[in-house]
Amino acid sequence: MSIPLRRLHTQLLADNPASTPHITVTHFGAIQAQDYLGALWAVGVRTNAATEEAVEHAITERKIIRCWPMRGTLHFVAAEDVHWMLELLAPRVLKRHRPRLEREFDLDPRTLRRARTLVERALLGGNSLTRPEIYAILEKARIATGASRGLHILSVLAHERVICFGARRGKQPTVVLLDEWLPASKPRSREESLAELARRYFTSHGPATIADFTWWSGLTVKEANEGLALAGSLPEFEPAAKGTAHLLPPFDEYTVAYKDRDALIDRELAKRVNAGGGMINAIAVVNGLVVGTWKRTLHDKSVEIRLAPFRTLTARETRALEREATRYAKFLGKENAVLKP
Repeated sequence: MSIPLRRLHTQLLADNPASTPHITVTHFGAIQAQDYLGALWAVGVRTNAATEEAVEHAITERKIIRCWPMRGTLHFVAAEDVHWMLELLAPRVLKRHRPRLEREFDLDPRTLRRARTLVERALLGGNSLTRPEIYAILEKARIATGASRGLHILSVLAHERVICFGARRGKQPTVVLLDEWLPASKPRSREESLAELARRYFTSHGPATIADFTWWSGLTVKEANEGLALAGSLPEFEPAAKGTAHLLPPFDEYTVAYKDRDALIDRELAKRVNAGGGMINAIAVVNGLVVGTWKRTLHDKSVEIRLAPFRTLTARETRALEREATRYAKFLGKENAVLKP
């Protein structure tokens, strides 16, 4: 069994894209999105004829939501999945991080309650504010936001289901009240949520292991096994045809969603994808295997892709990646792409 070729299929990268950004995100359950522009492409590369504008439109229309559902990390989540996913996963993140917040950032419960009141008051009535604007409100109330303290405050409020990200204002993301931005959805029982999360993960990421699932979700091994048992039978994994090539963004689900990535990339080469410091580079993938990293430079009418291959690419592989670069240019609304080794 070729794990990479099967994962290309489940990850909607095997010439089987979804028809809309909302359907793409629903298929995955959650798509990692701390790198906002990269996350737009993570959705777009898996969506038929998608453009960056179309993905952002789905955000503006409240079809997909950028929030902190698991592991203390930003993800895109389909609107109807936000509430049950946060209810299932966010409390464990809060519990794990609270001692560190108080020890390292002096964010005790009283300070966090004050911050919550201030932010709720400022956003009430459909208001949206950028992070600097919220930080200014907190600073005025003598709640310091420097040295990442403000970001940790917002993270707590997001995990408490007070806020989420709304539409961008220019290049700045805005913060909104979750319950105003997104109406409450039908509640699920714990068992229903566990089953649905397992079903989404293994359908969109398989073949995968329980260790991979716990890594992605933040569940315990016991909970992960329970969820998988409750999910019942899962679809068979169809392999992708060889000859595929992709330019995937930083933090893409194709790599970050697995604890064990040996099937996709040699461990020594993996250090060039994840060199530390919290950054995971954009990757070039051929036939399901990671063959290099890449960076982009935007020009008025074009995008330049600077490729850093791990090995010498064949002419056929290079042509396939050039086609993907052209596809990426169209996604960005550019006229052409230049792929440089």
